[in-house]
Amino acid sequence: MIPARTLLVGSGRIGSRVADELHRAGGEVVTLRRSAATESEGWRHIAADLSRPLEDALPAVDAVVVTLPPGEEQDFLASAVGRIAEALPATPSRTVWVSSTRVFEGYGDERPLDEDDEPRPRSARAQQLVDGEERAAELLGATILRPAGIYGPGRDRLIRQVLAGAPVDHDRRTNRIHETDVVRTILTMLRAEEVPAVLHAVDRRPATLGEVVTFLADRLGVPVPPRGEPAERRGTVLDGTRLGEVLEDLAYPTFEDGYGEMLAQRT
Repeated sequence: MIPARTLLVGSGRIGSRVADELHRAGGEVVTLRRSAATESEGWRHIAADLSRPLEDALPAVDAVVVTLPPGEEQDFLASAVGRIAEALPATPSRTVWVSSTRVFEGYGDERPLDEDDEPRPRSARAQQLVDGEERAAELLGATILRPAGIYGPGRDRLIRQVLAGAPVDHDRRTNRIHETDVVRTILTMLRAEEVPAVLHAVDRRPATLGEVVTFLADRLGVPVPPRGEPAERRGTVLDGTRLGEVLEDLAYPTFEDGYGEMLAQRT
């Protein structure tokens, strides 16, 4: 059963699609974003800048989904959690905090990583993600969802890169998840009686970047992009076993499935 009322914080593609699905299923939706919006979607919007304390209290909700990217200030995500928690009249029964597998950027490709591995951030952006995760778990009891590289319609940067013939690091290890499966995972987490504390959203097919661009080039009928200089970070392999226990079937189990459909729709 979906939550009776859900607060969606963030107005990107993932949050908007989740809001639409919840509304379609009969749930009440409230969205919080920096800019004002119309009521045409059929739910209430709250305009608020989470870099500052909220001026008004938030409504009582059964669930919260947060899809905020890191901000310019290093403490933005951790502070945003605090401001959301302070403005809510009560802690919701379920909070999903959408982070990123970027928190593992300090690892190499020596072994697959799962949810029991500790984050190892190297950049300020990754550290901000880790700080946000910790604060969300502390204040809201949040379940942390870490998607890998999200792709799908409108997220075709790699296709454009292949068409341009730009050099890439063929040996870099990569993980992906289709946008549709990220949305399906969030909806499943909102409906489930029990969810893991941390969940990685990755498909069934880790691959080198070279494998992916070779597939794309073959389907597009263009030369395979040349090898570029090896990147400092060699990438990681992420274990998606736990996701398989939460979401039985992915709509797009491999990058071939997802990108194959995207390319077919281009013709």
